Amino acid sequence: TANFEFPLMTKAGVRLDVLLNATTRRDEQGNVIGVVGIGQDITGRLAQEREYTRLIDLANAPIFGVDTLGRVNVWNQCAM
Repeated sequence: TANFEFPLMTKAGVRLDVLLNATTRRDEQGNVIGVVGIGQDITGRLAQEREYTRLIDLANAPIFGVDTLGRVNVWNQCAM
């Protein structure tokens, strides 16, 4: 199973960001006989993530993230 993000252009010329989850189909002997894929439009989600990142970067206060080991792993300009 693998996930791929890629842009897709519609017939109307609209760009969509798509997340494709694909996995192989196999016969009884384990030979690959095809692929099953499911695509999901993630255009809105990616736009929200970009806006979230922009708001954090422009914040007038230090904002930072910490991983499970207590290490700072992300920060905005005010935290530097």
